[in-house]
Amino acid sequence: MTDPGNFFVGAVLIIPALSAGLLAALPDDRLTARLNVLAALLTFLAATVLFFERPATGRYLIVDDLNVVFIVLSTFVGFTTSVFSGSYIAHELESGKLTPVYLRFYHAMYQTLMFGMNLALLSNNVGLMWVAIELATLTTVLMVGIYRTPAALEAAWKYFLLGSVGIALALFGTILVYLAAHSVVGEGLDAMAWNVLVKRAPEFDPALLNLAFLFLLLGYGTKVGLVPLHAWLPDAHAEGPTPISAVLSGLLLNVALFAVLRFKSIMSANPGAFAPGPLMVSLGLLSVVFAAFMLYRRHDIKRMFGYSSIEHMGIVTFAFGMGGPLANFAGLLHMTLHSLTKSAIFYCVGHISQVKGTQHMPDIRGLTVSHPALGWGLVFGVAAIAGLPPMGLFMTEFLIVTTTFARHPLLAIVLGLALLVAFGALLLRLNGLAFGDPDGGRAPAKASFAPVVAHFALVLVAGIWLPPALMAWFQHVAGLLR
Repeated sequence: MTDPGNFFVGAVLIIPALSAGLLAALPDDRLTARLNVLAALLTFLAATVLFFERPATGRYLIVDDLNVVFIVLSTFVGFTTSVFSGSYIAHELESGKLTPVYLRFYHAMYQTLMFGMNLALLSNNVGLMWVAIELATLTTVLMVGIYRTPAALEAAWKYFLLGSVGIALALFGTILVYLAAHSVVGEGLDAMAWNVLVKRAPEFDPALLNLAFLFLLLGYGTKVGLVPLHAWLPDAHAEGPTPISAVLSGLLLNVALFAVLRFKSIMSANPGAFAPGPLMVSLGLLSVVFAAFMLYRRHDIKRMFGYSSIEHMGIVTFAFGMGGPLANFAGLLHMTLHSLTKSAIFYCVGHISQVKGTQHMPDIRGLTVSHPALGWGLVFGVAAIAGLPPMGLFMTEFLIVTTTFARHPLLAIVLGLALLVAFGALLLRLNGLAFGDPDGGRAPAKASFAPVVAHFALVLVAGIWLPPALMAWFQHVAGLLR
């Protein structure tokens, strides 16, 4: 009898892969938008079943307690973004920023991106995961440059160059891990399988593992957007379609961090290897401090929230670097809530830029007066991402700072001050954007607010009450992280 888990794992991969080919062939823009939503919904439903039905681990694919959290979050945000994308992209077509040909390309690449990220999360093979992340990267490079403006092409080119450097470093680190496993496990696929690598990690040469992790952290850290490897991220957010900004901040950064966590577990299992935590703490804290000050210097609204993503991925990396059940729990929950919050903010920002005809913040004023739904949605989003109570991110930031203070008070002080600096920058920008006399365009927003409401509702509820089953699940996964 066929294992039901195999069917649903196959569905998570096959649905976006087949949909990409179908969407590339269909000329009707309304039909392709609906099919894009349908494919994303079916993928999300199939991923949700993996909580209950899991296949046996194979040579190429694995479903475990860690990656099922990532895959469900990824497919959920992929679905809600596809809903937002329908109205957003229709406006881009009407305004002439996109042609029907590019629209077909956009929908096909969207599903290709989802396939690449899903494959990376489900891979039981370090080489296959590298290929999947490279596929997702190249897909987003093409989508960032889809408007074909000089700025968009420059941003795509910068992303391609820095992403290529990062993925090359990650490839070299992956090869070194294989060499470390080769002498213990032997040749073949077993020396590249996560379940085998973690089990046999104590026997690996620690010198090779140490060198490998340095390359892997720098390589995949480029995809996470950690400072000083971040330069591609703000440009990609500013120049690409807003749904891609939502997917980048909400999903692709998480996928790269997931790869780092997988390799961190191998390092932690080897008693002779150095502790990977201090490196992650250093890069994470540097990212938070740098991004917090850079928020004051931004004039493009999407670029500003790009730096906010750098800040929050730094917080998550810092938490996982600190380690321990509480810090891991806070990091895992913070990553989840950041994905929901930041993607919803980009939903609002995308429609704001369309109705105002600009992304330049000095030209956007009084949104709560001219466009109340968008204006107050942005206010709620900034309050959530800044960590104001009772939002869920307040709880996670509080847990991260307090658990750090108990172990390393000086680091906690630096982190807390950086969070306050970022908080001040966001409130300063929000005051001009949302309040005062309206300025700029007053065209009505042709938007679907359902994804925004759904995300913000989840973030608010998480700050007030977490279902006991969900909290127990996150605590369980946090305990598995080494």
